[in-house]
Amino acid sequence: MVQGGNGVVNWTTFDQTRALIGNEFTKILGYYRDDAAKCVVAVEQAYKLRDAISMVRPAHTLKGDSLQFGGEALGKLAEHIEHSARRCVEEHSAPDRLDSEILRLRPLLIETLALFERALTKAPAIPIRRQAAAGFGRKAG
Repeated sequence: MVQGGNGVVNWTTFDQTRALIGNEFTKILGYYRDDAAKCVVAVEQAYKLRDAISMVRPAHTLKGDSLQFGGEALGKLAEHIEHSARRCVEEHSAPDRLDSEILRLRPLLIETLALFERALTKAPAIPIRRQAAAGFGRKAG
């Protein structure tokens, strides 16, 4: 486990997810990296167009995926953006008051991913341990 991150990453969640996924963690985290970047771009583009409807889904996806990996700050920011966009949809208004949140989104993704990468290079992968079956090379009994 890597310390630090100033609340950006919940390392308990990160370690639990890593232990749960096991040897495939690095590959799955790569999928997250790609999808999260696409979500950030989609949220940014929708915001430039003042299209609240188009902001909801990528913000929702970014929230859920980030929180599953321990990206606490990014997940909470995406959740705020999602809820704000949903409110705008309900009120039939443009998302005009999210400038600071949208500007923080990309740098926070970059910081989160850098912390994840640092954790991967400092700690070995946690293999899934399975109980050996009796029979092949083992004495049953």
